[in-house]
Amino acid sequence: MADDKIDTTAQRAQGFMDEVKGRVKDGVGGLAGDIGLQAEGKFDQLAGVARQEFADLYDEGNSRLEQAVALVKDRPLASLGVVAVAGILLGWLFFPRRKG
Repeated sequence: MADDKIDTTAQRAQGFMDEVKGRVKDGVGGLAGDIGLQAEGKFDQLAGVARQEFADLYDEGNSRLEQAVALVKDRPLASLGVVAVAGILLGWLFFPRRKG
């Protein structure tokens, strides 16, 4: 499972570098009047920001998952009860009883 984790610090750094590279390309393209270079720069900026946001969401998701695992370890019966109630409710929603 540890192999599945990504290095969010490296992802943030790579995203920042992509964003900076995109800003430089955008600026140089603007000065040179090269619309293609400007578009490429804007794409790089967007990709960099997206990579940074993904790293943030990944960290947030992992912390939520760790909280859920801790809750299940601390209170296994309460967790089982919550899952059972959720299962019953979902069963009533998706498979209502037929009358008649």
